[in-house]
Formats: sequence, C-alpha cells, structure tokens
Amino acid sequence: MINRRAFGKMVGAGAAAALLGNRPSLSWAATPHEPALRNTSFGPLKQINAGVLNVGYAEAGPADGPAAVLLHGWPYDIHSYVDVAPLLAAEGYRVIVPYLRGHGTTRFLSDKTFRNAQQAVIALDVIALLDALKIEQATLAGFDWGSRTADIIAVLWPRRCKALVSVTGYLITNRESNRKPLPPKAEWAWWYQYYFATERGRLGLEENRHDWRSSSGSSTPRRGISMMRRSIAPRRPSKIRTTSAS
Repeated sequence: MINRRAFGKMVGAGAAAALLGNRPSLSWAATPHEPALRNTSFGPLKQINAGVLNVGYAEAGPADGPAAVLLHGWPYDIHSYVDVAPLLAAEGYRVIVPYLRGHGTTRFLSDKTFRNAQQAVIALDVIALLDALKIEQATLAGFDWGSRTADIIAVLWPRRCKALVSVTGYLITNRESNRKPLPPKAEWAWWYQYYFATERGRLGLEENRHDWRSSSGSSTPRRGISMMRRSIAPRRPSKIRTTSAS
C-alpha cells in the first residue's frame, strides 16, 4: 500500500502536469530514506453551505487564481493533500480541498435529508460546492472515491471540468457488474468494509482502537488491514473558520 507522502508526490506531479502543461514522470516510489512529512495539517478550515450540505474545506492560494479541486477517497480525508496543496498554491492556483459527505467537518443541513452515498450524489455535492464558491470551471484531481467523483463530473458536467487528474482506484462504477461475486480470495480482502458498517464494528473500533491499529494477524488480508489502519489513524485537528459565499 502506497503511503501518504508517496501518493502526495504522485498526485502532485499529476496535478502539476494538468495545470502547468508539463509531463513529469509518475514512477516515483517511497524509499526507507524518504524525509519526514513537512506538513501535518492545513491552516484554519472554512465552512460553506452548498446544496444539502455545510461543507468543510481547506483553501490555499490566491482567491483569483485558476481553481483546482482536490478530492480524497475513503477511508482517507483532506490530509492526503496536505503536502500537495501548498505546491499548487505556490504556482498561483486557488486550491480547494473539501471533506466529502460523511467526512470531517462536512455536515448535512437537515436531519431529515436522506443519507445517500451513491456515486452520482457525491459528484452533485462538488457541483454545489463550485456553485457556492462561484467557481465556474476547475481542474479536478482525485483518487479512490475522489477520482470516481471527478470522472463523473467530467462526463456529466464537462463544462465545469477544465482538466482531470484521476489517480488509482475507481472509475465510474458499473452497478450491474458489481452484483457479480469475485473469487473468494478477492472478496475476503474487503472484510473490513462490512465489519465497520455494523454497530458491532463501530463499538469494536471505539473500544479497541489501539489493538486494531497494531493488529497484523496472519489471517488478516494485508490490503484490508493496511486500509483499515488509515481509517483509524489519529489526525492533528485543524481550526475551523466559518465563511459564507460572497
């Protein structure tokens, strides 16, 4: 499993290629001698009402710069881009890094709103965020759920997408194909998605967080435990500042 800094360098290079017109190599890989992370958190976060959500997001760069929206996946969050955003901001781009619905400080405006995680509705969230921020067009970059979200926007709202950087993970999902089972070995790798979606899994995470983080039993698929660790890794909290669109 690629670590966060390795991913940051890859996405940073890809985003720079889309934004700056360069074509850097993306073959970089983490080494045992890689330096420590330079950044561990963003500055004060912002909040804005957008569609059915109050969206929490980090912003960097000049307000009048060309927009770049960086979309995280699950079980990750905006901190996947904590080293990438400053690089793009330094080149003059207005960088927006939102928490997707169900993550971080993003909240539903109404308790009555149906909780929906369909792939298209997350894309709608991003369109609503662009509207709230008065951004007509942006370069979209993402991985995992974020890449799928960016892909959907590029297909359904092409005029809102100036360029697309889609890294790893999901393309637009064929729901009918997803109904077909995978071989048992492949299915087993996704055990944690089912476990943590149950009340028992939620309680197990709360009560045994440390043990889950240190778990490396031979019966646990490497992919599953690696991704699960990321979902429960502690994050340095960022300050939150509420803003409204002007």
